[in-house]
Amino acid sequence: MIKLVVFDLDNVIIDGEAIDEIGKLANVEDDIAAITEKAMQGEIDFETSIKDRVQLLEGTSIEDIEKVADDLPLMPGACKTIKCLKDKDVDVAIISGSFDVVADKVKDKLGVDTVYTNSFTVEDGKLTGEVTGPLVSGTKLDVLKDHVEKAGITLDEVVAVGDGANDISMIESAGCGIAFNAKDSVKEIADVVVEEKDLCKVLCEILDQLTTDDAETETVEEEVAQEAEAEEEAEPEVVEETVEEEAAEEEAEPEVVEEAAEEEKAEAEEAKPKKSNKGLPESNFVLADTMEGVRKQKDEKEAEISKVADEREEFNKIAKEQRKIRDELNASLKENLNKAIEYRNERNEINKQVEEAKKARNEANNKIKSLEWSSGKRNKIKIENEIKKIDKIIETRVLDIKKENQLVKNANDLRKQLMEIHEDESVKNEAQELKKLSEEEHEKVIALSEQAQAAHEEMLTYFRKTDDIRTAADEAHKKFIEARKNASAKHEEFKAILSDIHVINKKLGSNKPKKRKNDNKSSGGSNKNREEKQRAEEIFEKFKNGGKVSTEEILLLQKYNIG
Repeated sequence: MIKLVVFDLDNVIIDGEAIDEIGKLANVEDDIAAITEKAMQGEIDFETSIKDRVQLLEGTSIEDIEKVADDLPLMPGACKTIKCLKDKDVDVAIISGSFDVVADKVKDKLGVDTVYTNSFTVEDGKLTGEVTGPLVSGTKLDVLKDHVEKAGITLDEVVAVGDGANDISMIESAGCGIAFNAKDSVKEIADVVVEEKDLCKVLCEILDQLTTDDAETETVEEEVAQEAEAEEEAEPEVVEETVEEEAAEEEAEPEVVEEAAEEEKAEAEEAKPKKSNKGLPESNFVLADTMEGVRKQKDEKEAEISKVADEREEFNKIAKEQRKIRDELNASLKENLNKAIEYRNERNEINKQVEEAKKARNEANNKIKSLEWSSGKRNKIKIENEIKKIDKIIETRVLDIKKENQLVKNANDLRKQLMEIHEDESVKNEAQELKKLSEEEHEKVIALSEQAQAAHEEMLTYFRKTDDIRTAADEAHKKFIEARKNASAKHEEFKAILSDIHVINKKLGSNKPKKRKNDNKSSGGSNKNREEKQRAEEIFEKFKNGGKVSTEEILLLQKYNIG
């Protein structure tokens, strides 16, 4: 049974991210939005993200923030959803890493029972850049556990609605977790996924849970009582035959005054308003004109109620099977999701090593270039290339003597310069070592990149599996809900037939002839009747309180027309 619904605030109750809007006041909205997105995706922990974002807001006026909070729009359907839940006596709470300056205004607008948030630290009307509250270092599940403990309920009686990574702990642990326009990591672990930005869609899911829970949580005692009541109505034919035999005996005997008085008392009882049977609908059943017809109606109704009871049990069986399948699939889904996340973390860790290796390789290459420049090696290579170019021109082209002599002179001058360049041996050795290091780091980059790619492929494989499992789990859940609805409908049908049987039985009971007392045993018989009637009343009290009754006890109830 749902007793509490817990909502996240940003992008769930309000249509937007409060801190992103507040960031516009300090012109840091882009920086804040980037950190927010990383936190929502689970790439950085929430404590780090909230502290980093609030630090960016240092010096912002709290008065200006309150104005922003007033203007933040509610999510479509928020008012209707909260009101409907309150009307159904379901408590509503908000657990958010956002801030009380925003949440308190929402609480007042919607009439939310309880709000748990963080708070800005303020001095002289401006933010200090610090943040405090239960959700800075603590998780939403920690807060939720404290709340349910104080409320005297269990997590199974809670529905949790959220959209980001910091909602996962409470969505996973609640009796029903709803992902509302959520990140993929949240959808993977939620029981229900709502993609439309309308909280009325969430309300429909909760109301569906409430409806089916009401049918499911009907007490075992009531079920036993109703089944026993049905057995009571289906009295053995031999009892009717005995009554008929007694009636035949009495036809030949004069009626005594006491018997007439009892008849009048019975008629008076019939004239009194009939008390409705607890939990049963009003019956408009039309009785047959003859007792034989009424008995036939009784047989038909007993056959009908037996059939409906079997159908109801079959639907309950299907619901139980589908719930088991759904729960097993959800457990498997979580296992696969955990595997996917493990491979994602492994990939990210390897990618960090790849970046480190790239950085080392690039640093080595840059040092090599610097050494080559300072050692004269570059100049030497350049001069050698110039000489080759001149020699090729002299060899391949027909030139006048003057131009050819000039080219020869230029080449000789370059050779003289080349002779003067001496490469530093120590620098040369250092460059060779750096080149070796660069090659080693490059090999690391290649090997680690392949490992990262393999981890990435494994991650994708498990994410695809979670999609398939989630689809199957959703299908099983739909079948489970459908079977529960069908079982509930059959239960209502069962109760309606039971009401008709009550009408029939009262008719049959009021027309049973009273057996004349034997004058010689009138005193003893009367005492026995009183004792039996008292016992019958005790049996009926036991029956009303959910106790089981035997066939013999049912017959005793019928004998005195009790119930």
